[in-house]
Amino acid sequence: MQLFFGIILLSVTTAATALTLEEAVAQARTNHPALAAARQRIEAAGGRAEQARLWPNPELELFSEDFPPNRGGIASAQNLIGISQTVPFPGKKGLDAEIGRKEISAAELEYLVREREVVRAVQSAFCRALAAQKKAGVAGELVALNRSLVRIARQRIAAGAVGEQERLRAEIEQERAGVELTAAQRELAEARLSLAAAMGRPREPVGALAGELRAQAPIVDEEAVGARMLAQHPSLRGTAAARERAELEWKRAKLDPLPDVTLGMAGGRDFAERETVMEFRVSLPLPLFDRAQGRKRETRALAAAARHEVTAIEQQLLGELKQAAARLRAAGDQVEAYRSRILPRAEEALKLAQAGYAAGKFGFLDVVDTQRTAAEVRLAYWDKLLELNLALADLEALAGNLSKEQ
Repeated sequence: MQLFFGIILLSVTTAATALTLEEAVAQARTNHPALAAARQRIEAAGGRAEQARLWPNPELELFSEDFPPNRGGIASAQNLIGISQTVPFPGKKGLDAEIGRKEISAAELEYLVREREVVRAVQSAFCRALAAQKKAGVAGELVALNRSLVRIARQRIAAGAVGEQERLRAEIEQERAGVELTAAQRELAEARLSLAAAMGRPREPVGALAGELRAQAPIVDEEAVGARMLAQHPSLRGTAAARERAELEWKRAKLDPLPDVTLGMAGGRDFAERETVMEFRVSLPLPLFDRAQGRKRETRALAAAARHEVTAIEQQLLGELKQAAARLRAAGDQVEAYRSRILPRAEEALKLAQAGYAAGKFGFLDVVDTQRTAAEVRLAYWDKLLELNLALADLEALAGNLSKEQ
């Protein structure tokens, strides 16, 4: 009785501590270094935008004029103290502020792109690890089946129904199943390591996983999904924001030759004349040599490149969507074939073979062949389920949740 309750407690504890896909994605969003870096780039863009809006600092000036070195020194000069301020040409700071806002938007959208990439990587790695866990379970069941075959073979030998060679064959199959289980467990361990790396915690091991692979492929309207993707995908929106920023940079470069005016005012005392002195000054650079020719050329080319980049990203996304949708349809058809026809037949054949072997109607090789076929079918089914879920992860990374398409 104590052992029974101990098994129940262990199973409940394992279920409580098993990692779900939602938990894995949440941990990746919180801890992944790529996302942390992207958040800091948003902060950096905000700092640059704030700095771009500021005027240059005023300058405090202290100077002496008509300094007579041989008669009284500085006490006989005009001593002035003043302040000067450079006033940007109208429109420059407004464009700088707009450029800063676009840079922040681009950084925020770049974060969303990185987030989608991380979520897709976690979903794919989780599905691979979950499939490996299921396949390890199949390998474990195969070990248990072969153990029962060894027991039945020994009983039949004791009854004089078969020879000793049947026990040897059963034990060989049991050892082979044990080797396959070891390989499946190693594959599972590697898949868990890949999942931990995708979550941004490669040094923290991932234990048991909870959940099931999705077994139903949604019906995808490629035209509707494609339109939503082009309207919402952060990569395309970020490229559009970069294009708008490049166009603003070009507009800003056209203002560069227009001079910023420096205004100055100073006051002081002319000790020689015993008078108070005031000065007003206006200065501005003359755009004779540097008229921002290179800057205008650069920004014009970057704006044109950004427009082409938008078209390139659109074509790339549509191509990826088409490929992922085709993979999803193919995987969905294969999963349905396994679930509705192949798996039931393999399981029924295995039950008949096992019952017939126990009753002495079938030979050992018959039941082994049937058992292998059933195991291979189940393993292939998990592979097809994995293909379906990987295609779903790719599609949802492109177009968001597909639940409304079902």
